[in-house]
Order: sequence, then C-alpha cells, then structure tokens
Amino acid sequence: MKESITLYGINNCDTVKKALKWLNTNDIAYEFYDFKKQPLTKELLSNFVALNNWATLVNKRSTTYRNLSDEVKNNLTDEIAFEQVMMQPTLLKRPLLLIQSNDMTSKQLHLGFKADIYQKYFSALTS
Repeated sequence: MKESITLYGINNCDTVKKALKWLNTNDIAYEFYDFKKQPLTKELLSNFVALNNWATLVNKRSTTYRNLSDEVKNNLTDEIAFEQVMMQPTLLKRPLLLIQSNDMTSKQLHLGFKADIYQKYFSALTS
C-alpha cells in the first residue's frame, strides 16, 4: 500500500477500540496516536482543520463539550475552538483516521467509525 495510515484517539474510547479491532482484523497497517500519551500539537490540529471543519471535528455529544461553559459553546469561533481543543483534545470526534500518500500529495481525514464505511475506504485504496 502506498499510503500511511494513522488512527488518532484515546485508547479507552469504545469507538476507537472498534476501529482498532477492525484495522487489526483486516490486516491494515497503521500507527495509533493516543492523545492521552502523545500531545496534540498545533501543527497536527492545524492539519485536521485544513482537512475538515470545526462543525464536524468537534464532538458536541461528548462529556467534555457538555462541560464547557455556555459562553464558550455559544461563541465557538475558530480561534476559541482551536484553543479549547488544544487544552482538551477529547473535544475532537474519535477516532480520526488520517490516510495520506507517502509522497504527501494527498490526505484524507475520516471521522468516527462505521465498519461498512471503513470497508469502502480500504477497498478503494486497494483497487
């Protein structure tokens, strides 16, 4: 495969566990980046934002989001969202699956996990 695959999330998240299990079961080579063990960098978050938008990146159903003050939630500009996610990476939807060509000419960021959708991603890569 000419792509590198990185799965971002936290190890104790049930959805991340399902994605990891699916990747392992389907013999997909990947790296796992655990936000609890490796820091979220400004560069990495900037890459996520460039590939997606805040409306889809921020998990508004998470406990972390629900615990934000109403003032922050009601004024979630790009700058505030960036600042909040840097402080609390668990605000991001999980998992984040980054597929990029080894020559870095193309990148795709997929959010969440559904087995049938992962099957489509990886079938397209191998065909």
